[in-house]
Amino acid sequence: MTQTMIGIIGGSGLYEIDGLEEPRWQSVKTPWGAPSDDVLIGRLDGVAMAFLPRHGRGHVHSPTSVPYRANIDAFKQLGVTDVISVSATGSFREEMAPGDFVLVDQFIDRTFAREKSFFGPGCVAHVSVAHPTCPRLGAACLEVAAASGITMHESGTYLAMEGPQFSTLAESKLYRESWRADVIGMTNMPEAKLAREAELCYASVAMVTDYDSWHPDHGEVDVTQIIATLTGNAEKARNLVARLPARLGTERAPCPHGCDRALDYAILTAPDKRDPALVKKLSSVAGRVLQVQG
Repeated sequence: MTQTMIGIIGGSGLYEIDGLEEPRWQSVKTPWGAPSDDVLIGRLDGVAMAFLPRHGRGHVHSPTSVPYRANIDAFKQLGVTDVISVSATGSFREEMAPGDFVLVDQFIDRTFAREKSFFGPGCVAHVSVAHPTCPRLGAACLEVAAASGITMHESGTYLAMEGPQFSTLAESKLYRESWRADVIGMTNMPEAKLAREAELCYASVAMVTDYDSWHPDHGEVDVTQIIATLTGNAEKARNLVARLPARLGTERAPCPHGCDRALDYAILTAPDKRDPALVKKLSSVAGRVLQVQG
């Protein structure tokens, strides 16, 4: 058994957690640069918790400039075991209406201008992201959403676009009709992939703010409309987060889905061929297996 530490990555509209005991903002240095912001550390219902505003306080990072590797490394250094990603999205489904939440379980990655792995030349690794989110953690989110009176759809495919512009009408129709995506956002990739490489359980909660540009009755995406919906969504997200510690508890067993053992057979580079500088950078996210194999 290990001690539970919940890591919340807050997207647009969610910049704080209510009710944290002994809260403090902590600076974390990583070999991948500075995280999006300092990390808010505290306890909620006796469970350790860390909160990181994905775009930084004041929303200073664009989706492309978010330091995804540094964010995940910082969580790993702090001892986070379970990551809940909360982010604003558009919807491709009539029934997934603005104000609803969607528990994401699949992704289509259309980003192209971001570093997507901790590994590379000198230490090559391949992890499986066939099932990129943790079912155990997702089930907990569904339960607390129901207890909080939040409408949360239990499954959805998230189309991750580069941004920062919203979709063209042609793109929106392609993603909805041909690719059968359910929601669209700009930030969950490569975040989910990096969490898997770091052996962290990861769940994605999408907060629907609009119908993208496909809906004939709603027109193109309007930032004013998004911000108005975000205000209500942020309150719901805070209520969801507040119930998570009691649901997850202070101790956790090994993940039944193997999220915390994703690197067991992933590293292919022979120990004597590994780049020492890269191995040093990987000490937080992959130290468990590199120390055994080295």
